[in-house]
Amino acid sequence: MTLTGTKQPDMTRILGGLFVLAGVLALGTAWFAEHRLLLAPCELCLWERRPWRVLIGIGALTLLLPRRYARYPVFAGLLCLAVSIGLAVLHAGVEHKFWPSPAPECRAPVFHGGSFKDWMAAMPARPNKPCDSPDYLFGLPISMTEMGGLYAVVVFVVASLGSVRMLRSRG
Repeated sequence: MTLTGTKQPDMTRILGGLFVLAGVLALGTAWFAEHRLLLAPCELCLWERRPWRVLIGIGALTLLLPRRYARYPVFAGLLCLAVSIGLAVLHAGVEHKFWPSPAPECRAPVFHGGSFKDWMAAMPARPNKPCDSPDYLFGLPISMTEMGGLYAVVVFVVASLGSVRMLRSRG
């Protein structure tokens, strides 16, 4: 209770809700770009979605656990966000050609000689988009990868501040 007699909100529940909401928003944006704007994701784009899926699960777990245990998944959520930031940095470096992609699916197939039949047999089952080919939305000079990374940084900072507040309130 505070001096005014009102109960302070439980920061672990707020952070759990933040994780769920942030993950749904990130994946919803990726879905919209892929299915409505018809932007093909590359393999690294698909890698970048995984931490957001895990974050939704961590957020749900944080909301469902009893209060005394709910703070532990919050730290797993921060780690998950750090992985998301790292993947965005990795992908942005590939887009800017600072380093090659670690995913072999990101490289455009190269065919050397052979017949048309051999060439067709060597084609991948699903066309790949090179990971060093960035997508830009709404004419902004920042790629979707970079926007996703900045989004992950913002969520990480907000969650970190909330975690500090959570720890302080527990004494």
